[in-house]
Amino acid sequence: MSGKGTAAGPGSRPGRVDVNIGAGFEAVFLEPGGQAVQQRWADAALAVAFEDLDPVSAFPVVPGRRWGPGLWWSATTGRHVAAGSNAMRTQLMALDRDPQVTGMAGRPVRLLWRDRQGRVRSWVPQLFARYADGTALLADCPGHLGTGGERALKAAQAVAAACTDIGWSYQRLAPLDEVVAANLKWLAGYRHPRNQGRPGLMAAVLEAFARPRPLLEGAEVAGDPIEVLPAVFHALWHHTLTTTLKTPLHERAIVHPGSLDEGSGTAPAETLHNDAGDGRGEKGHCAPAAASPASQAPCGGAGVRRGEAV
Repeated sequence: MSGKGTAAGPGSRPGRVDVNIGAGFEAVFLEPGGQAVQQRWADAALAVAFEDLDPVSAFPVVPGRRWGPGLWWSATTGRHVAAGSNAMRTQLMALDRDPQVTGMAGRPVRLLWRDRQGRVRSWVPQLFARYADGTALLADCPGHLGTGGERALKAAQAVAAACTDIGWSYQRLAPLDEVVAANLKWLAGYRHPRNQGRPGLMAAVLEAFARPRPLLEGAEVAGDPIEVLPAVFHALWHHTLTTTLKTPLHERAIVHPGSLDEGSGTAPAETLHNDAGDGRGEKGHCAPAAASPASQAPCGGAGVRRGEAV
């Protein structure tokens, strides 16, 4: 998912943005030493590496919620990223796997502006992501796109305008499809480099899947599935291998070398296997981590170790 675009997302109201454009936008952020700095937004966007900064303000703790603030270990940067909710962690997970994303941060900047009545307004987007081309995404991660109320929707319009001014984008990110999210959570458990395995194992895995074939079949060609499957999942996380994520991962899911549109699950017709997409509810299917006990072994590989998707 690239996240590129300038719309504030579904739920935004049409019409004029309630911002005094002439007053411009200001940015507030914390320097590495913890000192708060306020700077013109256009200047800060050009000069500041927001992906390296701590949150400008802490994520709120809401009593009674099942999920609270925490940290996501990023395979992209090798560092932790602050997350304020389960919905945000899911979006961080998707961005962490996006090959165009080079850095991420939670709440690194507060935007200030004046409305048309001259009143100072502010908003802290939940998420920042830097892309390889130098542009960036500011985003909020509501559990449902309609949540947040009038203030959030007006702020979304203002932040979208601020981002458009400098060639960035802002989005209220839609929750991921449940099956795609569950598959990503499973693969995220293997994102750490340790899951590449012993020297030479990844080369054997890539050779086994030099042509499209069922997941478990390829793992058995490469060696003992107990050892091989973590490396296969690691390669799927990093796009070294690909498969459709629109259907639940299972032992007969077709794994491809090279490029595959995972969102649509499309591939050249001659590469498709007649088992592709089967396996919903089948005995022995590869159950995503979100739907499986930690002790359940995926894809027929009893005892395969699963990493933590946190």
